[in-house]
Amino acid sequence: MFVDIANIHIKAGDGGNGKVSFHREKFVAAGGPDGGDGGRGGNIVFVADTNLSTLADFRYKRKYLAENGQPGGANRCNGKSAPDLVLHVPKGTLVKDAESGRIIADISDDEPVIIAKGGNGGWGNSHFATATRQIPKFAKPGIPGESLDVTLELKLLADVGLIGFPNVGKSTFISVVSEAKPKIANYHFTTLVPTLGVVRIDDGKSFVMADIPGIIEGASDGLGLGHEFLRHVERCRLLVHVIDVAGSEGRDPIEDFNTINNELKSFSPELSDRQQIVVANKCDLTDEETLKTVREYFEGNGYKYFECMAAIAEGTRDVINYVASELDKLPPIVKYEPEPAPVEDFTVAKKRDFRLTVEDGAFIIDEAPWLLKILETVDPDDYESLQYFQRTLHASGIIDALEKAGVQEDDLVCVYDIEFNYVP
Repeated sequence: MFVDIANIHIKAGDGGNGKVSFHREKFVAAGGPDGGDGGRGGNIVFVADTNLSTLADFRYKRKYLAENGQPGGANRCNGKSAPDLVLHVPKGTLVKDAESGRIIADISDDEPVIIAKGGNGGWGNSHFATATRQIPKFAKPGIPGESLDVTLELKLLADVGLIGFPNVGKSTFISVVSEAKPKIANYHFTTLVPTLGVVRIDDGKSFVMADIPGIIEGASDGLGLGHEFLRHVERCRLLVHVIDVAGSEGRDPIEDFNTINNELKSFSPELSDRQQIVVANKCDLTDEETLKTVREYFEGNGYKYFECMAAIAEGTRDVINYVASELDKLPPIVKYEPEPAPVEDFTVAKKRDFRLTVEDGAFIIDEAPWLLKILETVDPDDYESLQYFQRTLHASGIIDALEKAGVQEDDLVCVYDIEFNYVP
């Protein structure tokens, strides 16, 4: 099954919590705090795999979660960091933010790419010991790992794209110039998925050619199969436009050419400027006058023009030799640069959202998952721990929000399971 687009949810691992611990050893009095740090959560890593050609593995499994880091231990023992979760995708896969469409990464080479970073582990209480605070009874929680919905979009890595109307002979052409074995038959849309073939030249050079399934008028608006596969043309360095010069299905080859180019332009204006050569196929089924008319039209408009009979491999070698010489002059296959994330994605406010409601005179703070982690490390009976909690409320803007909502001295404030009277 050929699948070239998939939507998945990825979640990197959370960092492990820091440990609150005090050294206990025979003959060692007041050993002091020795809580270790939590381990780092696992990253979500994408790697290109040359053995894959579709995104079918992501069709049914849509959620990928990396492991969390282990919490810290006593005796300054740090928690174990979690292994990365590695996802294998075909070369040429774009990873996009599902909500905004922003390109996060282009998986087109052998370098692994971290898409979601695991959270760092929290500090153990040994970090918070000072000359005036010798018994810290609190530690920091682990930082949550990044979580996001992404769209995986495969854009084939091919040097040359074969385009043209259905049944003009594209599959026949690629079958005689490469080792590809596409399905060939005398009806429309015989080719239902893009076909890649490696074309080898006599001097040892080679390039990759892609047979793009039949594009028809209206393809950019979703008609036919072109809407599904036009994206695979975007990386091609050069386009080979195959036409049925004989008009064996009652169509005019020149009109066919212009129709396909209009669809490319509608889909992506950049594609209309991509270098094209024209290959007139089925020359044996037409007369010399028609060949002359078509030849004069394309050569008069500045296109490199070839005539061939792909079914018997007549004229195909001239096309391949010319394509190989042109590829030497063209820039490499397009690689998409990651787009920067919006600034607000990195603000503290984005990571520390909360909801404040007032019910029966009580000020209630909830919908703050990040705060739950901190509450786990707070000891209500320890003064220094409560000071740390108070500083967190100030830094996150909760105190400012309470004052803006009209909180007064001795008003009840509820932060999940912790209740206290407000003191300005």
